Amino acid sequence: MQKFEILDKDVMGRICRIETPSGTFETPALLPVVNPNIPLIDASEMRKFGAEAIITNAYILYRTAKQEVEEKGLHRFLNVDIPVMTDSGSYQLMVYGDVEVTNREIVEFQERIGADIVVPLDIPTPPDSERDTAEEDLEKTLQREKEARDIISRSLLALPIQGSTFTDLRRRSAEAVKKIGGDVYPIGAVVPLLDSYRFLDLARIILEVRSVIRVEPIHLFGCGHPMVFSMAVAMGCDIFDSAAYALYAKDDRYMTIYGTKKLVDLHYFPCSCPVCTRYTPEEMKEMNKKERERLIAEHNLYVSFQEIKTIKQAIKEGSLFELVEKRIRSHPYLLAGWRLIKDYSKHLELFDPKIKKKFLYCGVESIYRPSVMRHVEAVKNIEFGGEVVVSSDFGILAEIYLRPVFGPVPAELMESFPAGHAEIPPEDLIEDEAIIQAVENLKKLMNEKKDVKFKIYVSKRWEKYMKELPENGELHVLSRET
Repeated sequence: MQKFEILDKDVMGRICRIETPSGTFETPALLPVVNPNIPLIDASEMRKFGAEAIITNAYILYRTAKQEVEEKGLHRFLNVDIPVMTDSGSYQLMVYGDVEVTNREIVEFQERIGADIVVPLDIPTPPDSERDTAEEDLEKTLQREKEARDIISRSLLALPIQGSTFTDLRRRSAEAVKKIGGDVYPIGAVVPLLDSYRFLDLARIILEVRSVIRVEPIHLFGCGHPMVFSMAVAMGCDIFDSAAYALYAKDDRYMTIYGTKKLVDLHYFPCSCPVCTRYTPEEMKEMNKKERERLIAEHNLYVSFQEIKTIKQAIKEGSLFELVEKRIRSHPYLLAGWRLIKDYSKHLELFDPKIKKKFLYCGVESIYRPSVMRHVEAVKNIEFGGEVVVSSDFGILAEIYLRPVFGPVPAELMESFPAGHAEIPPEDLIEDEAIIQAVENLKKLMNEKKDVKFKIYVSKRWEKYMKELPENGELHVLSRET
């Protein structure tokens, strides 16, 4: 087992340090895919973009440079001194249906050449496969992972989690690999979901896996677009890898944190990386394809690693929720994927830190944060007299104030996190869901304190949601002049 240290955390995201035989790297981490046979950007250059580790394909090396890489060792062959993860050929297996190597051969080869993280020859079952196929592939994958566990002694071992789009099979896979005992747990066969923007299905798989693998590093195989990073980190992913930076560049596709743009449509570069400050879109359009491809790939790496740094800073600040709630508005399917967290609220509550500096309301998704649930539970533990005044108007002297999202906030908590440190739009401008949630939280308190009479004073904004109050409530609607 590798040395794995959690340094900071927020939501379900972490900043971690993973120690490998060739050195340490920090997560969240993006491992650029390097193909030594057709290097658009050489492996030795990756550090300047921000890479602390890289990934390459052991099957390609086995087929094209086996003797040389065995003689030199992987790091010398690639001319790098940072950790290198190797994939086993599972992608080729998915694309071509077969590979000319056994699981034992490719696992032994990876350790022999000095790979820091080794991946067995798992079977990546595509989304929406027949269940019988998914179950059969999963059983074969687990057998190969057990075989790899018996082989590996020096390197770290990554045990991929498969199961297609069947969440129960993903859970079964996660439980099984945890028993086998790996160092990193990649979630495999999700690239088709990423390519088709099926972020709801992706989120469901990630959350199901994280509910089983609660501590160890999770690797989201094939995820390399910065627009997805913040949501995936907040759901518990630690490591990403992709050749997207290069593949997109071949088609003149320019990555941003909010999506992808075609170079032909750009009049200005919305970026200040070294590439985008040196050239204009028009200058780049006039270059020969090879030069243009290289520069777009560089930009794609710069913007990807910049987003990783932004996420790390948000974790340090305790503002990862706010960052995600901004990023998911770049696409409606991201928004849908993130809203799935409400179904995993109890699980999320186990991980998210209890104390933060502030609560910034960024939309209805803010309602699902664990701090709201914790506030509701905390208020239930406060003792009240026989009669209390509840007011949505802070200008009225009251024992309890009513705030959107949170609902009842005792006066003594108006300076405490979360409700007292919350920045929320005025009640007339906030979404109905925030008011509805607040009223539901008030009703929960009233039902909990049946021996207390609640005299409730609210503005017109609240009136229509105050129907069917418990019997111990007395409603008063304030006029504008009050």
